[in-house]
Amino acid sequence: MVTCCVVPHLKPFRALRYDPGTVGPLDAVVSPPHDVVTPDRREALVTASPYNAVRLLNPESPAEAARLIGAWQDEGVLVRETEPAVWILEETFPGLDGGTRTRRGLVARVELLPYSNGQVLPHERTFERQKDARLELLRAARMKLSPVFLVHEGASPAIPERAPDMEATLDGVTSRLWRIAGDDTIAEALGRVEGRLLIADGHHRYETALAYHEEQGTEESGYVLSTLVSRDDDGLEILPTHRLVSGEPPELDGSFRLTDIEASAEAGTAALAGIDRDHPAFVLLRRDSAQLAEGEGVELDTAVIDRLPLEDVRYTPSAVAAEEAVRSGRADAAFLVRAPTLDQVAAVARAGELLPEKTTYFFPKLTSGLVFSPFDE
Repeated sequence: MVTCCVVPHLKPFRALRYDPGTVGPLDAVVSPPHDVVTPDRREALVTASPYNAVRLLNPESPAEAARLIGAWQDEGVLVRETEPAVWILEETFPGLDGGTRTRRGLVARVELLPYSNGQVLPHERTFERQKDARLELLRAARMKLSPVFLVHEGASPAIPERAPDMEATLDGVTSRLWRIAGDDTIAEALGRVEGRLLIADGHHRYETALAYHEEQGTEESGYVLSTLVSRDDDGLEILPTHRLVSGEPPELDGSFRLTDIEASAEAGTAALAGIDRDHPAFVLLRRDSAQLAEGEGVELDTAVIDRLPLEDVRYTPSAVAAEEAVRSGRADAAFLVRAPTLDQVAAVARAGELLPEKTTYFFPKLTSGLVFSPFDE
């Protein structure tokens, strides 16, 4: 029988992290996750600091990443904690309403379990080619470089009443970390994590870590570096992933109820906001026209769109950016969608189903380079 309501085992770890006394402010050495780093962005990050974490996340080769990890430890750039700990993370970032949002999480190691166990739930499809590349890097680096973003059903961590041990700002997101040590204090922090874990971001990282553990079979390879956020946290936010396409989009057939609307991002998002969540809907935006399309059933908006024969699909969370791309000719059309709710995503995951890639965008992405988790404890 599958036990589906007990959280997988959590453990503290001896973090490998940057020494600010050697590298200076951490702002210059942290990086976005590897999957959103373009070649131009990589160059800019390396220019900001030769020690930027992007050189490990998106290395010239897996062997080069392993060499840098060793060299940076020898130079005192990276230092190892002497005792296991967990870390409380607080992120502040600009919200969609123009105010400041705060998201809190716990950074710890989480036991790797196959999805069939029912305690760790995926919601998006993955691609073998991407996982193969990450597996080669994991074999060479022998440590978890970026955390998996997990959502749990318990309470958010309590922020300590003292200055953070680390702080870094990247792309408008300020991350603050507090080190939590001592058996009783660690147990209290871990005890807030409850229920099954939903992978919000990092499906490829999780599945790659699981594949590596199946190769190694050791105690330490059986855990993955994770940031765990409560589903009730005030800062947990999902953005839409609008679709941009090249070429003339297909004509929408009789399976959709169509309504002509003003050809603008503002009109499109307003129209979508008025549609009940009990059926899918989207706006097909062209340069001089727009249609609100409503479908049947309980599918997500993106699931319906991704069955259409589309070419050269790109993604943006901004409806305004989508409109600008169409008006400038950088895209021939845009499909505007609503952001899925957490309940919708969780329902898909609990049903054992998988959504298309780029269906969810849990905002903001976790910053990489704050702490690393080596295998040798």
